[in-house]
Amino acid sequence: MEAWAKQVKSGDVDNLEGRAAAFYWQNLFGSIKGFHRDREGIPPNNLLNYGYAILRALVARSLVGSGLLPTLGIHHHNRYNAYCMADDIMEPYRPYVDRLVAEMVDSGMDISKLTTDIKSKLLSIPVLDVVINGRRSPLMNGVGMTTASLYKCYSGEIRKIAYPTME
Repeated sequence: MEAWAKQVKSGDVDNLEGRAAAFYWQNLFGSIKGFHRDREGIPPNNLLNYGYAILRALVARSLVGSGLLPTLGIHHHNRYNAYCMADDIMEPYRPYVDRLVAEMVDSGMDISKLTTDIKSKLLSIPVLDVVINGRRSPLMNGVGMTTASLYKCYSGEIRKIAYPTME
């Protein structure tokens, strides 16, 4: 995947993102026969959906707190989606949800239904550790740093959005 990342061109004409996604999901949940990422797919898609909904809400809240509209997206554009910007900004945070869900799957717990216990574990997403600019903080604060930096990019104060680095 790292080799593909270095070869991605504007517009991704070679569909490297799609190939990387297929590889990623196959390797993350390879032990689950027939798994592929699909909103309506087999578990753990149900856990991923719930986790991403939590993440999306965090990002939308943070965008508004930074003085931005979650509706006006950069890459996501859809007149029926009130959260295009939130969908853009949450992308680099998705692996934190993925890792939490993978840990739940690996623990052997029953993931066929969204139980209270599973929801409780997924509600820990806001306090997962992230590292931004060499500093560790809860994901919720990291998202705030990201959206504040986006605002500063728009206002011309800085030129780079602050995103977490995976450890």
